[in-house]
Amino acid sequence: MKARDLFQTSSRGLVSNKGRSMLTILGIVIGVASIIMIVSVGDGARELILGQFQGIGTRAMFIEPGREPQGPSAFFEVFTDSLKERDVDAIVARGNVPGVVDAAPINVGTFPITWREESKRVTVFGTTRIFAEVMELSSKEGDFFNDDDVRARAPVAVLGEELRNDLFGDSDAIGQVVKIKNVSFRIVGVMPKKGNIGVLNIDGTAIVPYTTAQNYLTGTDYFQNITVRVESEDIMPRVEADIKALLRANHGISDPDKDDFHITTPADAVERVSMVTGIMTAFLTAVAAISLIVGGIGIMNIMLVSVTERTKEIGLRKAVGATNSDIMNQFMLEAVLLTATGGLIGIAVGTSLGIVGAIGLSTALDVSWGFVFPVQAMVAGVVVSSVVGLVFGLYPARKAARLDPVEALRYE
Repeated sequence: MKARDLFQTSSRGLVSNKGRSMLTILGIVIGVASIIMIVSVGDGARELILGQFQGIGTRAMFIEPGREPQGPSAFFEVFTDSLKERDVDAIVARGNVPGVVDAAPINVGTFPITWREESKRVTVFGTTRIFAEVMELSSKEGDFFNDDDVRARAPVAVLGEELRNDLFGDSDAIGQVVKIKNVSFRIVGVMPKKGNIGVLNIDGTAIVPYTTAQNYLTGTDYFQNITVRVESEDIMPRVEADIKALLRANHGISDPDKDDFHITTPADAVERVSMVTGIMTAFLTAVAAISLIVGGIGIMNIMLVSVTERTKEIGLRKAVGATNSDIMNQFMLEAVLLTATGGLIGIAVGTSLGIVGAIGLSTALDVSWGFVFPVQAMVAGVVVSSVVGLVFGLYPARKAARLDPVEALRYE
């Protein structure tokens, strides 16, 4: 039988049972649509987070206390007091680490901030002006505090735009006095809308001098982070090695496996985010792919029913010269057409849901969550659905091809 005739015969067989054909491919549609939507949303999340990390710049590195976490059991190692003022002084001291421009110590805590009747708990950063420069945080209103404020432990603060709006609304914030942990702070600056950097919502934070934070808020003499700015991206590996050697000497560490600090760069963060989002997307895709198998089983069952219903037709075709190969190819093609059609419909549905999901997430989270069209997932959806048709259509097709024409013609 010619390929054209085979295609026409198979198509007529499917069109003559439209309702059954649509119900048969429903499982394939759901499976492919789920895969397309999940991959699209996952890729969108990765692009969003990576874009936020790019706002940090490529010439920054972050020193954190404790060994680098290798799993949940190591999580609490970051809550150590290994990073002190002497470490910052050693890093910025001329000649100690060539290539370092400057460094900013950071204290972080969550405290209540109050203005009149308005009160909320916010993340407060104790740091220096250098942190704002590294993070590319400009001033929309007023200005950042300066080094004199740090040395004087001045109770001054810079607010993110979201926090400023929550507290003051349309009122002027500059010069106003708020209470953070019952300590009065004068507002000297407001940052413009920045959005998230990694998992941190800059717009909802307050920034104060680190000396003030240590004296009035945290009561500590150590840091949760030291942010270092480097002359150029090219020398980052060498600067990282030099800082490690310097801190080991400062902390009396001879065995690198016993480091009480670890260093992260934006490139490291990007790599980790890509790995985590990739793993999550792959896992969810695998779960969604189960519906393809379920859909394949449904197609096999329907094709077996179809073989039974069309037994007399098969016998008649064999009686007028159709070979076992013709019958088998017809039923195999019907199964592939069903699954391929389901795959194409699933791509359209999944793409539509992905676009709607991106718009919904952008609106709900107030972020720029873009739609990413997953070309690889689309190709995989069509290929996998066709393969499912071949695999699950094989048994019904073989059963149809092996029918005895005489017995088939007698079948009622």
